[in-house]
Amino acid sequence: MEAKASQNAGRVMDGPTNPMVTPLLTDLYQFTMAYAYWKAGKHNERAVFDLYFRKNPFGGEFTVFAGLEECIKLIANFKLTEEEVSFIRKSLPGSCEEGFLNYLREIDCSDVEVYAISEGTVVFPKVPLLRLEGPVAVVQLLETPVLNFVNFASLVTTNAARHRLVSGRPKMLFEFGLRRAQGPDGAIGASKYCYIGGFDATSNVAAGRLFGIPLRGTHSHAFVSSFMSPDEILERSLCSSDGSNTCEDFVTLVHSWLSKIQWLKSLGGIFGETNQSELAAFISYALAFPNNFLALVDTYDVIRSGVPNFCAVALALSDLGYRAVGIRLDSGDLAYLSSEARKIFHTIEKELGVPGFGKMIITASNDLNEETLDALRKQGHEVDCFGIGTYLVTCYAQAALGCVFKLVEINNQPRIKLSEDVSKVSIPCKKRCYRLYGKEGYSLVDIMTGENEPCPKVGERILCRHPFSESKRAYVVPKRVEELLKCYWPGKSGKVREELPALQDIRDHCIKQLEQMRPDHVRRLNPTPYKVSVSAKLYDFIHFLWLNEAPVGELQ
Repeated sequence: MEAKASQNAGRVMDGPTNPMVTPLLTDLYQFTMAYAYWKAGKHNERAVFDLYFRKNPFGGEFTVFAGLEECIKLIANFKLTEEEVSFIRKSLPGSCEEGFLNYLREIDCSDVEVYAISEGTVVFPKVPLLRLEGPVAVVQLLETPVLNFVNFASLVTTNAARHRLVSGRPKMLFEFGLRRAQGPDGAIGASKYCYIGGFDATSNVAAGRLFGIPLRGTHSHAFVSSFMSPDEILERSLCSSDGSNTCEDFVTLVHSWLSKIQWLKSLGGIFGETNQSELAAFISYALAFPNNFLALVDTYDVIRSGVPNFCAVALALSDLGYRAVGIRLDSGDLAYLSSEARKIFHTIEKELGVPGFGKMIITASNDLNEETLDALRKQGHEVDCFGIGTYLVTCYAQAALGCVFKLVEINNQPRIKLSEDVSKVSIPCKKRCYRLYGKEGYSLVDIMTGENEPCPKVGERILCRHPFSESKRAYVVPKRVEELLKCYWPGKSGKVREELPALQDIRDHCIKQLEQMRPDHVRRLNPTPYKVSVSAKLYDFIHFLWLNEAPVGELQ
């Protein structure tokens, strides 16, 4: 299956972003179970599965749901080719009957229904992120790929959201993780989901093209060290920004400005002889990008060479009507260096009368992570933008989210999965899920009810119970009620399909969601657990079914 388009209810649905996503992107046991279902005549029995997770990642108390769009694209285009069916024939035991292969040739997801929480929503353990309903064999074939899509996407988006929260809203965040990501698909996905989680741009050009994410990037240390001296610069002229005149020797203009700032008394003579090869690199880059000049200043020495060389080039550009962007720091004490650089910029603005020079953008990179951002914030710094890579896109602090896919109903009969570990006991039956909000506008609790129970009403008291702890319960009088699960693939139900939003709308929704959370739920240190509950009726049913299904021991 290539990245093609499918049509449902008159609307065209593009195929998965990654052409490697086919019906074969699943575990072998999904096909062996499908054969066993078919052999037993159970393959068309109507089943309901919940996809959810059991514990929030990164030691926090919230998760951001992502990956829904790719799930729907797979489901919309799910169809095995003849080559894929032939491969399944070779992969299954020889006893597999031809009738089953004919069945595989015919199946699609036209009779599957998908209900999901909106992508970019803040979510919590046990609450279904997706509910899939349909023929049991078909839905089982979807289990592995949808888990794959949601696990990674939600983990990366949550990681990005945590970085956004700790850095603060005014700061710009750039995702620079392409070279350290787990392969091309990991890199493309990380760029997309970091953007949803609140990052402002990416260095990944392919992701920029695919998803319309803003791109950022300047030059590396290699560019700086590739120059030996300003004598290498052959084309020295630069036209002014308005085109009214041309500076025939931009290099000389830069040197004149460097000489002036080296003798500024207010800077205390901290600028001596700067590195001339670095200066040559900066001049060359400015000649190439006079409107977008941002220099990497730590190749040799930030304060004694990088910053003064940048300032000299920026002042020369200013003479011609251009405004330099700023500097990037990629090593050293970022709090100290950014603060010292800012002082120098302010001094030059004041002493040389260059408006706005003190507001030059300072970008920092250098293996940043959530802890580093938190430490910088506490120390005080002058960084405007952070470029974050390895720890962000690889989710270094936690390898996986741990979503699971559990059968909760078949042929209208609720099913439960039991375990000695209570956290692994599933919540049975087809459910509706609601978020209840308090008078201050923050969400108070999520509650799951049976499908046919009445919806919680604004102003009416409702008992919210912990699914497994008898003593944990509370009454809530909601000021607003939000139903969480919406129909994103109606199958043959005739229900109206929720449209998949644009990436920017998902990002805006995510940011708004985080703002609606009580600060103590999303804080980095010792966050307050968010309450997830069930209705009193569902609580009673869970425990009735639990007792019914659990075998009774006998003491000898």
